[in-house]
Formats: sequence, structure tokens, C-alpha cells
Amino acid sequence: MILKSFSKINLSLNVNKKLKSGLHDLQSFFCLINLSDQIEIKKIKGNKDIIRFKGKFAKHIDKKKNSVSDTLEILREQNLITYHYSVLIHKKIPVFAGLGGGTSNAACIIKYFNKKKINENLIDIFSKKIGSDLRLFMYNQGFLNSLKTVNSLKKKYNLFFLLLNPNIKSPTRYTYSKVDKYSSKFKYSFAKINSKKKFIKFLMNSENELQSIVENKYPVVNELLEEIRDKKGCYFSRMTGSGSVCYGMFESERYAKVALVKIKSKYPKIWFSVAKTI
Repeated sequence: MILKSFSKINLSLNVNKKLKSGLHDLQSFFCLINLSDQIEIKKIKGNKDIIRFKGKFAKHIDKKKNSVSDTLEILREQNLITYHYSVLIHKKIPVFAGLGGGTSNAACIIKYFNKKKINENLIDIFSKKIGSDLRLFMYNQGFLNSLKTVNSLKKKYNLFFLLLNPNIKSPTRYTYSKVDKYSSKFKYSFAKINSKKKFIKFLMNSENELQSIVENKYPVVNELLEEIRDKKGCYFSRMTGSGSVCYGMFESERYAKVALVKIKSKYPKIWFSVAKTI
């Protein structure tokens, strides 16, 4: 069986408070995009899983202990699988980038083995070991209202992006350790923001509150965001998650591709991708 493991983009990100667990409570609009890893999975004989990674970003992954091995282990603990598996992951999603590639791999495998709706208790069990952003990958587009609550958007929009990876590893723990102020919780009104035009306008006035921290440590992030923002057809540019991938939301796929060609000529060593919502 061959599965597609989609990446995510944080369209906005607000940090509300630090929890007793040490994690931070967040609110974020997000969407899954068609930039994906490919997972080949098949049942095998024996008492050990065989997990392999290939592709440009495979070298950055711990081959012995990773989100895939953890996921299979939990699935067996929960009696959701009994056999062992050969899993080959072709990594096309940059790692340590704010795109959730590892968590996406886990979510993809969980959904493959659990055809029914995954209950909250099970998501909590996986989240503790895999990552708190696991819930996001159960929705194509949504609003993270708190660390444990996601609302699916009532209307799904076709959105287009240009993604750039500045080739830096932005440490998530460091970034959150530098948060020194918190935003008040806000309630999103689906009734008032009920069209693509209104939704995009809302996003243009939003922000990623972790972005300035990463920009201060890595000025190239701000430089790339300005490059994207200046291109024709770009609504806004932003960093996703705790970084370091930068993106621009564009009016169309054509505008995004034109911007890619222009920026790539100036930054030939940077990873680029044009993507859209799934």
C-alpha cells in the first residue's frame, strides 16, 4: 500500500500561555497542502518492524527512533495491530521546518490502520509521544482553538503557496523559550468571515507570533519574507510554525510559479516548492 502524507502550514499562530506541562497553548488557522511524503507499507513475517527513509531529507532523521517507529509501537500497545511491517518513507517534506512532516507520517499511518473516527483518548495517547500538533492532521483545513481543540472550517478554500526553506535549523525549544508575552484568546466567527475574500483579509491582518523571535536569530528569514511579499499576486508572506520554512500566499498557482522563478535566480541554493490546499 502506498500512502500520501501531507504537510501543513500555519496560516496564523498566537501563543496564549505556558501550560503546567511545559507546552504552550496556541491558537492557529492551518491547512494541509499537497506537498507530501510517500509511504510504502506492507505486512511482513518476523517480530521486528523494518523502517527505512530515502530522499533528500532522509539524512536528518534518527533511523532507530522516530515518529513512525513510535506510532507502530503505540498501535501494538493499543491492540490496533498485531503484525510487524516494512515501511519505506520517501521524504519530500523538509525536516525541522514547521511543516509537520514527522507528525504527518505518524497521523497518516494511524489513519491507515484505524479506519473509524479516531477518538480523543487515542489522540491524546499518540500526541504525548508523537507531538502536540497531531490533531491538525485529522483536518484538511481548520482552526486550532486550544492545544486540545480543533474546529474544522465550515468552508474549504483553494489556496496557493510558494514555500522557501532557508536551510537553517530553527530549534523549536529555543524559540518557545524566548516567548515573553502572550495573546488573549479570541473567538473566531465563522458567520462573519464567511467568504474567501473575507478569510484572506482576516489572515492578512494576522501574524505568527513566533516569527520575530526566529527573524532576530536568523535575519535571512526576514530577508526571504520580504522577497516573497514584493512579488506580484502575493497576499502576504509568513513563517510556518516555529520555522524555518517561509511562505507566501498567492492569488493563483501561476503567480506563485512566476515568483519562484524570480526568487530562485537570486537564491539558487534554497529549496523551493509551489503548493496548494488539498
